[in-house]
Amino acid sequence: MKRLAARLSAAALALHIATAAAAPTGYLQRAEVRQFISEMVVKHGFVRKELNLLFSRAQFQPAIIKSMDRPAGTPLNSWQIYRGLFVNSQRIDEGAQFWNRHSEALQRAAAEFGVPEEIIVAIIGIETVYGRNVGTYRVIDALSTLAFDYPKRAEFFRSELESYLLFARDAEIDVFQVKGSYAGAIGIPQFMPGSYRRFAVDYDGDGRINLAMSAADAVGSIGNFLKAHGWARGEAAAYLAEVSGNNWQNLAAAGVSPLFRVADLPLFGVKLDTPLPADTPCALIVLESPGQPSEFRVGLQNFHVLTRYNRSSFYAVAVLELGAEIVRSRQQAVGKIEVKKENP
Repeated sequence: MKRLAARLSAAALALHIATAAAAPTGYLQRAEVRQFISEMVVKHGFVRKELNLLFSRAQFQPAIIKSMDRPAGTPLNSWQIYRGLFVNSQRIDEGAQFWNRHSEALQRAAAEFGVPEEIIVAIIGIETVYGRNVGTYRVIDALSTLAFDYPKRAEFFRSELESYLLFARDAEIDVFQVKGSYAGAIGIPQFMPGSYRRFAVDYDGDGRINLAMSAADAVGSIGNFLKAHGWARGEAAAYLAEVSGNNWQNLAAAGVSPLFRVADLPLFGVKLDTPLPADTPCALIVLESPGQPSEFRVGLQNFHVLTRYNRSSFYAVAVLELGAEIVRSRQQAVGKIEVKKENP
C-alpha cells in the first residue's frame, strides 16, 4: 500500500507539473518569462531567485483578455451611451463634493500646473468615481497576463511590468498587495506604473507618494502629467463644429493631433461655432453613435493632451463635458446660498 501510495503521489506530482507547464498560469516554466527575468537581473540588479518565486505565484487572468478584446458592438462604441455612463447626475454631484473637500489641493495644482480644477476632478470622476473604484485585480497578475498572453500589445505591457517591479522595489511594497484595473492601472487617478514612476508627486507633504489613498497626491500627479504632456495654460481644449459635404472625412482621418490650422477648416467643409485665430493648430473629432447623427468637435492642443491620458476621443470629450457640468453645479449651489442670504 505504501508503494502504491508513493506511486500515486509521484504520478499526481508529475501531472501537476505537466499541467502547470502547459497552462498560462505556469509563468515560470515559459521561456519568454525566464528571458524577462534574466533581463531584469542584468539590467536592474534584481535577485533571480526572488523573481522566480514571484512569477511562480503570478496568475493568468482570462477575464482580462476578454476585457481587452471587447467586441466592436459594445456600448463603449456609441458616444451617446458612453457619455451617459460618465456624464450623469451621480458623477456631477459627487464631483462637486470632491471639489469642495479638496479645494486647496485643486487650487494649488491649477496655479502650479495650469490645469483647471474641473479637468482634474472630471478625470478622477471618470477613472474611479472619485477614488471609489480603483480596481480589483492584483496588478502583478494583470500585467503578467498582458505581457505574456496578449501578443497585440505585449511589448507595451512588458515595459509596464518592468516599471511595476521597479516601482514596488523603490517604494518597498509587496508586489502581490497592490490592486488595480484589468490593464494594471493603479490608484485614484489610474496611473500605469510607468506614469506612476515618472509623473506621480507627493502633494500632501507627508514625504511619500500614495496614489491609492491620497486624493491630494492624485490631484497633483494628474496636473503634473498633463503639464508634462504639453497642457497650455489658459487655453480651451475643443469647440463645437458642424460639417457639410464629404471632405471633412479626410480631416477626421488624420487623427487627434492638431496638424491643421483653423484657416484650413472651411476647405474641408467644417464650420466652427466660435471664432479662433486663423493659425490655431487643430484637428477634427468625430463622435459617432450607431443609428444617430454624429457630433463634431474641433480639438486643439489641450484636447490632444487629454488623449495622452487616455487615447479615446470619447474619453477626452467626456472629461470636458463632465468638468463643465460640475462647474455649473457648483455655481448653482453658490447661487442658492446667495438667494437664502438675501431672503432669510
